[in-house]
Amino acid sequence: MKLTRRSLLATGAGAAVALASPFVARAQSLPRNIRMVIGSTSTGGDTYQNSSIIAEALAQKLGVNIRVDPVGTNEALNATGRDSRGTTIMLHHDQIYLSYLYGVPGVPDAFADFAIGPTVAINPGDCFLVPKKSPYQSMEDAFAAAAKGEKVRVAIQPGGVSEIGFTGMRNAARVRNPGSEANIVAVNTGSQADKNQAMWDDLADVINGSIQANEQFTQLPEDDRTAMRFVWITARPETLAQAPEAGMGGTSREEMLKFASPQTSVTLDGSKDFTFDKEFFLLFNKEMDAGMASEIDGALKAIYAAGEIQKRQTKAFFIPNYLPQAEAKAHLTSKRDTVASIIEKLKG
Repeated sequence: MKLTRRSLLATGAGAAVALASPFVARAQSLPRNIRMVIGSTSTGGDTYQNSSIIAEALAQKLGVNIRVDPVGTNEALNATGRDSRGTTIMLHHDQIYLSYLYGVPGVPDAFADFAIGPTVAINPGDCFLVPKKSPYQSMEDAFAAAAKGEKVRVAIQPGGVSEIGFTGMRNAARVRNPGSEANIVAVNTGSQADKNQAMWDDLADVINGSIQANEQFTQLPEDDRTAMRFVWITARPETLAQAPEAGMGGTSREEMLKFASPQTSVTLDGSKDFTFDKEFFLLFNKEMDAGMASEIDGALKAIYAAGEIQKRQTKAFFIPNYLPQAEAKAHLTSKRDTVASIIEKLKG
């Protein structure tokens, strides 16, 4: 049937909306209400903040309601795994596959049991810190101490992004001075507050932290018992270079880059540095209709092409990082395989 201007007008307002808003039209296959579960129980952390930005943009683009629900990793995976209708989707970060690689009980293989969705952002803030009065003023000092037989205690939250940086430290010690990795020892804690307290109670020499949560302590005078110093930022320098020039708090982007590769070197294999970007991505039920996942992916592509979401993410100290579903899966698979190899070498 050939459509004329008259026949188009005769189809009514619904068709007009469909023509003007293609994603809203195609989104009729999506549920009207979508629950976006996240692997965090906090409404104040980076996962909730990033998810809220994505959910709001997607809801507006698709013409559906999306609610962010901070239920924690295991419950988020369970909820997504139970729901093949597309009413539940998940947004989290690398912890999903790292926890599986580290053997955290109850965490499935995301690449086998779920459909990997598009990536949306990077938090470049993962870092390691020492007390300002510490004899370890740099990573070089910490590696030298381990090589001499000193125990370097590192406070981490096991089974995720926190631990992969610690694994990178141990691997670098192994490459530099085989056997010295045994002197880089974990102090397993919980939240960021727990890691900070471990430092203040002299239970840890180095702690994992984030620029967002810990930068304020780096601005304190050295005689303050809570004062800290950055020694390593794990993000790739190319990622960190996209952060606002002003940086965060009293630390500029230029100062942050001093603690990242190549200015601060934590070697991967003696020639390349170990770096790790904390990347956020969507996760779908494996049996969810592929067309629904394509709807969401296509909407995100249009959202990022428009450019407004990047402003919101950058303002919140995220690095915009949209990769379409197929490209995201290939990228994250490669990333997983690299860290899996390091973890395997350090076993035992």
